[in-house]
Amino acid sequence: MKNVPRLLDGVAIASAIKAEVALEVKELAGKGVVPGLAVILVGHVPASEIYVRSKVKTCGELGIYSEMLTPPESITTDEMLALVAELNARPEIDGILIQLPLPKHVDTKRLLEAVSPDKDVDGFHPVNAGRLQAGQPGLAPCTPAGIIEILKRSNLPIAGQNAVVVGRSDIVGKPAAMMLLNASATVTVCHSKTRDLPKITREADLLVAAIGRAGFVTPEMVKPGATLIDVGINRVTDAAEVKEFFDSDPAREATFAKRGSVVVGDIHPKAFEIAGAYTPVPGGVGALTIAMLMHNTVKAAKLRRGIAMEK
Repeated sequence: MKNVPRLLDGVAIASAIKAEVALEVKELAGKGVVPGLAVILVGHVPASEIYVRSKVKTCGELGIYSEMLTPPESITTDEMLALVAELNARPEIDGILIQLPLPKHVDTKRLLEAVSPDKDVDGFHPVNAGRLQAGQPGLAPCTPAGIIEILKRSNLPIAGQNAVVVGRSDIVGKPAAMMLLNASATVTVCHSKTRDLPKITREADLLVAAIGRAGFVTPEMVKPGATLIDVGINRVTDAAEVKEFFDSDPAREATFAKRGSVVVGDIHPKAFEIAGAYTPVPGGVGALTIAMLMHNTVKAAKLRRGIAMEK
């Protein structure tokens, strides 16, 4: 009997989260509070501009006040630090987001650490990383938080599961591992120096791939029936690679023929065929990132004012 894996629809889950956020914003408005998000976009990076516009548009749809600040690419680190300090001091701004990447001459680390931890809606500040590790209230990185929401809202077990995270970035891998650990999973973090990686991944009930390499996790690396969470977004432009990944997917082949590229995650599509459940790319984890940013902005507004969070 052929295995039929369960597709975990990130778009539908993101829509549900946005609806909940809109309701929370409405309730806050009744208390005279309007959550506010400031987004800093330096210079002109087309991909970043599209992404930032999407964030601002979503704020408008949910009733969150937003500002987009667009300093020139020539801005110095000191000028950016002054801008961040100004936003830190403004009471109507609850969240500050610095769109990455920044120009090479700007000190990204200094800037991210200059954002007040209470307004750090990206969850990148060391204070928020510490709060996450200690299990204290704080702002968690949006993508890992989205992973947890997908699992919980899909009624997939976390407690007691063997979870393997492939990738150890500060933005996804490490915080995802910590959140899974906080949810009582048994967690292993793997990376480029891990020995016999397939042996470890084959033991995973829950496998999170966040390594940034197209189709890196192959079927031989997956335990049959496992839940696969694919964080990767890789653009493939080579026809041979497209054929390898999508030789029986006419829709993807048509997309490649039209655009000259197609998106694939860090997990080989053929691995999904033996999974119990999986997140697609696109339409999986990535769909939740903006929804979780909106959630974090409202959470920051509540935490800053001592308003209790919903469970």
